[in-house]
Amino acid sequence: MDLTLSDEQQLVQKTAADFAKNEVLPRAAEIDRAHRHPKELVARLAELGMMGIAVPEQYGGGGLDAISYAIALEEISRACASTGVIMSVNNSLVCDPILKFGSEEQKQKWLTPLASGKKLGCFGLSEPEAGSDAAAQKTTARPDGDDWVISGVKNWITNGPVADTCVLFTMNDRAKGHKGITAFILPMDQKGVRCGPPDKKLGIRGSQSCQIFLDEVRLHKSHLLGEVGGGFKVAMSTLDGGRIGIAAQALGIARAALEDALAYARDRKTFGKAIIEHQAIQFKLADMATELDAARLLTWRAAALKDGGARHSKESAMAKLFASEVANRAAKEAVQIFGGNGYVEDFPVERHYRDAKITEIYEGTSEIQRLVIAASLLKE
Repeated sequence: MDLTLSDEQQLVQKTAADFAKNEVLPRAAEIDRAHRHPKELVARLAELGMMGIAVPEQYGGGGLDAISYAIALEEISRACASTGVIMSVNNSLVCDPILKFGSEEQKQKWLTPLASGKKLGCFGLSEPEAGSDAAAQKTTARPDGDDWVISGVKNWITNGPVADTCVLFTMNDRAKGHKGITAFILPMDQKGVRCGPPDKKLGIRGSQSCQIFLDEVRLHKSHLLGEVGGGFKVAMSTLDGGRIGIAAQALGIARAALEDALAYARDRKTFGKAIIEHQAIQFKLADMATELDAARLLTWRAAALKDGGARHSKESAMAKLFASEVANRAAKEAVQIFGGNGYVEDFPVERHYRDAKITEIYEGTSEIQRLVIAASLLKE
């Protein structure tokens, strides 16, 4: 098996790494402390073609593959997990479903500005009582002539406070269960759309999220994404790809924890020698490095399957499950290696520790990933 990156993929990696090191990393701590949306970094990501990296060039995207996307997202997330997830949502949860399920007219009107970074998107699936149970939608859509009238509340919507466009999921026929869910493309400035205050979060504080309130929002039928009743299929297909993005974000966080811990262990001295010379510290670093490589291989496998057009639900779930848990273990060990310095904001590992946790929760909790994997095994 050849795991060598192509020349194009190596260029993507270098471009993302240089940008992350020179422009993202110097701002990361300030973005976290201020809970600030990094508008200037998102604009630069757009200039670099990374807000729609796997979208064909004809629709304003980078025309690259899913592996390139995973590589770039890891580099950005290594510097700032908040910036990474803003990029991930726009790519995986907004551009991807419009590319896959949208009409040609919708691609021209909505996808092109999103993929080029002129607009920013969000994904409206979760609700106060519909998180892991995505089929328990209470947001309703009822037909009215050529329009649909939508009412409800969405929760934890990443990019919500700053988004221009939302891929929105509604219940149009409750009696049909998940077959009664319909997706729409929603302009966030539509009459009746209101965002709540930004959520106050443990980590990824520069990635703003909020509740979205929908009060008799009227959308023309041209805003339908896919077929009436086909929204659950849109959501699940989108999350399969989105989990590759979150796995890549987790890789970035885990790598940040490892690299920062390694550098600190070389400098910090106890009992007359650098702590990296102590076997206890070496074993921690060895485990972190091994698990990080294993998580990356799972992520690249899922991305390669997506590139090849193969079904990848199980593989994406495995990548997201393992990478997110690796990120949490790596961040925990990094804090331990830093000791007391790991517990204060003066050093970056406390931020990695806080940022890592959400990767086990959003776009499907670790428990949901295990259900997806188990269900796939039972069908084999």
